[in-house]
Amino acid sequence: MKARRIILWRHGRTEWNAEQRFQGQSDIPLDDVGRQQAAQAARLLQRLEPARIISSDLMRARETAEALASLVARQVDTDERLRETYAGSWQGLTRRELEEQFPDELASWSAGSQIRPGGGETRVEVADRMVAAIDEALTTLEPGQTLVVATHGGAARAATGALLGLPLEHWAALGVLTNCAWSVLAENVPAASGLRHGPPWRLQEYNAGSLPVVALADDR
Repeated sequence: MKARRIILWRHGRTEWNAEQRFQGQSDIPLDDVGRQQAAQAARLLQRLEPARIISSDLMRARETAEALASLVARQVDTDERLRETYAGSWQGLTRRELEEQFPDELASWSAGSQIRPGGGETRVEVADRMVAAIDEALTTLEPGQTLVVATHGGAARAATGALLGLPLEHWAALGVLTNCAWSVLAENVPAASGLRHGPPWRLQEYNAGSLPVVALADDR
């Protein structure tokens, strides 16, 4: 059986990214740089021939997804479960303002603690809704097909950690995704015996701006 793939794709730059403002679920569009980033990334990702494209319903992710959809003649299915972390009172504040007003909470959250930023969501809650949306979309894919998920940096990291089955305390080992970078997860398909060895998904690339290359190893 051929492996399916998940591409977790962070949106392009916004003005709030440039200003280092905490975006959360604020609905901010791409800026001109972000649109250029999305167009450039889409020209690469189209070569993976995605069978389906799903996206957060927030403008910055949806605009990014549409740059790819226009090249591959696919529609973009939006899902609010793919939104960024809801961060309550932190949303709209600059990094400096957060450091001044919430130094201890920010340091704890940045280190991977399961606090609620600004009274919002924990990383586990974000991962749960992300994985639910992805699993639902995967039911429509055939073996060997690719699902592109246009989403947000924090949401993508949480989903990656959960899909790989990493212990919660190790999620912080995953670095921050840059604007319009993506991560590639390949399905760990069962052997001829029908048994699967290892977790359901393998991380092929992380924070990438290039296409995955077939790699052969003794364990495959």
